[in-house]
Amino acid sequence: MKIIPYLLLVLLFTSCQAVRVQTDYQKGTDFSNYATYNYYSDMETGLGDLEERRFLKVLDAALRGKGLLLSEEPDFFINIQSEIYQTPNDNTVGLGVGGGGRNVAGGLSVGIPIASSKVQREIILDFIDSQKEQLFWQAVSSSSFHENTSPTEREAKLQEIVEKVLSKYPPKTK
Repeated sequence: MKIIPYLLLVLLFTSCQAVRVQTDYQKGTDFSNYATYNYYSDMETGLGDLEERRFLKVLDAALRGKGLLLSEEPDFFINIQSEIYQTPNDNTVGLGVGGGGRNVAGGLSVGIPIASSKVQREIILDFIDSQKEQLFWQAVSSSSFHENTSPTEREAKLQEIVEKVLSKYPPKTK
């Protein structure tokens, strides 16, 4: 019976997925040249109106914290895209029955799913040089998504995503 709390703790940690972020950037970019930003006016984020406002509010605050300013004539534009998708369920248990003898054999196998598929959200941030109209930095985040969360929980999740994404901007040179 003492093992049950440990099993529950392991299940809790494996069920909560962290925000994963991959970034890429144009080699040779001088990031100190970028001090002001703005968003594309015709940006199609894929987020709902309320979610988009929350995301932009959180992103603006984080960019201000990095010393970047929102400007009508920016050094770079930001484009945001998002997509919600379900991950395939690849966790199954196989059951099998078999038998044989005298050069005759037979078998039956069934895969039973042990977990449901998870809903994920991918958010892509593109930073595009306003003069060259060229992508110079990109971040792709993916995290779990639950539709039935409160506005406060949604904003906290967006905060976590933005913090993790911008922790990699500007990239550290090796």
